[in-house]
Amino acid sequence: MSRDRTPLVLAAACGCLLAATPVAPQWLVFLLTLALTKGLVVLGLLLLMRAGLVSFGQGLYFGLGAYAAALLGARGGVLDGLVMIVAAIVAAAAIAAAIGLLLARYREIFFAMLSLAFSMILYGLLVKSSTLGSTDGFNLHARSFAGFALADGVGGRVFYVAAVIAVLAAGLAVHRYLGSHYGRLATAIRDNELRVEYLGASVFRVVYANYVAAGALGGLGGALAALAVGHVDPETTYWTTSGEFVFIAVLGGTGNVAAPFLAAGVFEAVRTLANQYAPNVWQMTLGIVMLLLILFLPAGLWSLVTRRRAGV
Repeated sequence: MSRDRTPLVLAAACGCLLAATPVAPQWLVFLLTLALTKGLVVLGLLLLMRAGLVSFGQGLYFGLGAYAAALLGARGGVLDGLVMIVAAIVAAAAIAAAIGLLLARYREIFFAMLSLAFSMILYGLLVKSSTLGSTDGFNLHARSFAGFALADGVGGRVFYVAAVIAVLAAGLAVHRYLGSHYGRLATAIRDNELRVEYLGASVFRVVYANYVAAGALGGLGGALAALAVGHVDPETTYWTTSGEFVFIAVLGGTGNVAAPFLAAGVFEAVRTLANQYAPNVWQMTLGIVMLLLILFLPAGLWSLVTRRRAGV
């Protein structure tokens, strides 16, 4: 039996990203930060997809995390980025724990549409709320991180480092969870939910746990993205944002916890290049990428890694 090298590979990749911090140009740091934050949200989607569920509403938790961090700074007077991030995770997890009591009872298209509905409800509330900036949103600024002052121009690299560390911690935690009893049950639920119930396991508890974890990861990604960008607006909760996350999840596949981050990096690179060289048809470019993926890599980009290991 081959040894699982995922933790080592994940740690090595994050180490390389951290080593590049002082020398990488600012635009690349920003691009990688966005990719990593979206990868965190998609990591939560991976948990749901392992159980056979697809959520078109993860923008809900991405937006909740972003707004929780922004409100704490702009309205609460808290300027420590670490406190903002922790508050965002707690807020997103709490909302997911409440909504999950309902959604964990549904499957297939019903689960997908209900998750989308909750996200669009929040979008509508944000658009209509002048206190929260309505359609324009508002800016946020963190002046410190874990007690260390942030000088102008340094914050972007600090939040990049925070994103890399968050990716490593979340990736290792999810990898360990997937290897646990609950994690293995998720795959069994996807294959035959009724048989899992007959064996005495609670399908509801597994789906509920995965949903809450996905919500917390979405809040983490949203908070880090908001701090990196310095601005929040209702588009973070819109259905197109949730669609991006599903696109990235399909692009990467569910074979490994590293797949969401690989796919998010490819997605951001393709979109950036398409915006630069073909700004009027960048959506079509992404559509072509998706079409080619479905035709030649139906299991996602990570299948290239597994094929190489298998010698295919």
